[in-house]
Amino acid sequence: MANEKFRGTFTALVTPMNDDLTIDEKTLGNLVDFQLQEGIDGLVPCGTTGESPTISPEEQKRIISIVVERVNGKIPVIAGAGTNNTKEAVKLAKAAQAAGATGILSVAPYYNKPTQEGFYRHFRAIAEAVDIPVIIYNIPGRTGKNIIPETIFRLATDCKNIAGVKEASGNLEQISEVIRGRPEGFSVLSGDDFLTLPLIALGGDGVISVISNEIPKLFKEMVTLALNGDFEKARNLHHYLTPLLKVNFIETNPIPVKT
Repeated sequence: MANEKFRGTFTALVTPMNDDLTIDEKTLGNLVDFQLQEGIDGLVPCGTTGESPTISPEEQKRIISIVVERVNGKIPVIAGAGTNNTKEAVKLAKAAQAAGATGILSVAPYYNKPTQEGFYRHFRAIAEAVDIPVIIYNIPGRTGKNIIPETIFRLATDCKNIAGVKEASGNLEQISEVIRGRPEGFSVLSGDDFLTLPLIALGGDGVISVISNEIPKLFKEMVTLALNGDFEKARNLHHYLTPLLKVNFIETNPIPVKT
């Protein structure tokens, strides 16, 4: 399957829950409808913001199915499908593909602290198990280990359906190196709302966002301005949104955005 270029603003969807901690399917459907009405570029269920480490595989499949059905092909659905067990990550990836996801977002194995070769083998196994695009999720602040640019380039070269990286290292030097050295057509998306504007200024492609759960249209406006090269207006909007950005990360994500 040919990779599409993922570009723009993608919402990392929260997972609404009932008081008994079951999935609130009605609210989830309403959230998807709201995102579509606001013109978001894509949706990412079952990522960090969707509390993927604390939902069961069965719940994950159900969430992805609801989102895919509600979207009905209008925009890409990049489903979270990652864990620190490679065999289980492969199962999640296959299930996401079977549910109709456009692509998958797979987090770096956490707790295990793999070598770079370990990262390579983990993501290669996932990529070889599915036919849809795979986005690597590098978030060392949560996983305990950074995926270095050379490993990302190696995976992008050897695995044709590894289509991009969600860069949440918080390191602009690394982000710049990834953007500078990436293969043609490889997407680099911010995993940090605060760093979206500088990432795009360096040549990146957009963001997988938390704050767009709340203000998809407005945050997309900032991203679109930046992608179109209107950095003065984008910068002004970034500064306008800074207080809300700060509130959304005053505690561990997704506590504030779900409050």
